[in-house]
Amino acid sequence: MKTKQLTFVAVTIGFLLGALAPAAQAQPAEDAPFRAADFEYGDRFRLPDGEQPEIWNPAKRKLLEGGPMVGGTVRATDPRTYCAMAAAGYDFIWVEMQHEAISWEQVARFWRTCPGPAAPGARVAYADEREIQHATDMGAAVIVVPTVDSVAEAQAAVDWTYFPPVGRRSAGGGQGASEIWNEVPGGYRQTWNDNVVLILMIETLEGVENAREIARIPGVTGLFAASGDLGNFSGFGEGDPEYEALITEVATAAKEAGIHACAPLRWANRPDFTCFQAGTEAANIRRGASAELQQAAERYGSTGGGGAGRTPSEAGAVLANLTAECGSITYEADCYAAIESAASAAGSMSDSDQAQIGRRVREIIAANPGQAARIREIASDGGLDVR
Repeated sequence: MKTKQLTFVAVTIGFLLGALAPAAQAQPAEDAPFRAADFEYGDRFRLPDGEQPEIWNPAKRKLLEGGPMVGGTVRATDPRTYCAMAAAGYDFIWVEMQHEAISWEQVARFWRTCPGPAAPGARVAYADEREIQHATDMGAAVIVVPTVDSVAEAQAAVDWTYFPPVGRRSAGGGQGASEIWNEVPGGYRQTWNDNVVLILMIETLEGVENAREIARIPGVTGLFAASGDLGNFSGFGEGDPEYEALITEVATAAKEAGIHACAPLRWANRPDFTCFQAGTEAANIRRGASAELQQAAERYGSTGGGGAGRTPSEAGAVLANLTAECGSITYEADCYAAIESAASAAGSMSDSDQAQIGRRVREIIAANPGQAARIREIASDGGLDVR
């Protein structure tokens, strides 16, 4: 009898253990290690169903309208100069953080003092978290990243520019979110990814080689064909077939990916380019002062103490541009383009206007011995006498 009882108990225990086994096997899902790749991003930052994000960034709005988007360049360190540029009509301001010794504290003051009407922007030094998040947290709505050679560098730029789930930007506050853009429609965090403009500069041969892959990375707004450094890294210049092939490759990469091709403003007449970097505050001061003085000289000569009968000069705008781009050469290519344009325009002007332009070019040659031979060559090829 005891044997039967023991057998019954054993069978019962075995049955119960067998019945519980599937349940036990089904439980480990709760104990499985967390996998970020399997996580589904939440809807905390989504706009309500049917609501589209409003574009509050004027630079992004200009691009969506088809362009051209034009950014003025600031290399100065005082807010007054920045504010003058921000109110001059540009879509955004490109603060030069790659080639100038400006601090982020100074830039933050610029943007806090004059957050508009031009959108705050910066060319950072490189694509890393510190650089890009300093810019965005302080208020930048346009990020320009130089010397992007690889897909990995481009992806890093996207990662630090965009909030999740597109990128990896940390929600660290700063005056951008809390002061400058704190009242934008839909909320800053919710609409940032739809409003930021990210431009990657293609400046090297490696960058050109990878441009088509770079352009296809989600989050890249535009590729900038860097006129100066593509000459620096290739050993050729504007007009050379080898150089022009590099520029064409960058523009083609942008066009095929459905993003924007960007360049210096002097290339506004080239097909396919829709966003541009304009001159510096110093160039604008020189251009404005030159035009003002030219106008004053004409008025003085025609109705003032200089006597009557002087015909207004056609050379004023040309002289102003020469002064702006070559009075203190920041970008050689811009100066050379101004010389070429002046030589071409002078051909249809009066002898006295031609003489004024020739005299100004000779002054530029004398003041810039390092560029003198090239300036003289460009002027002579254009028919301008600079002997």
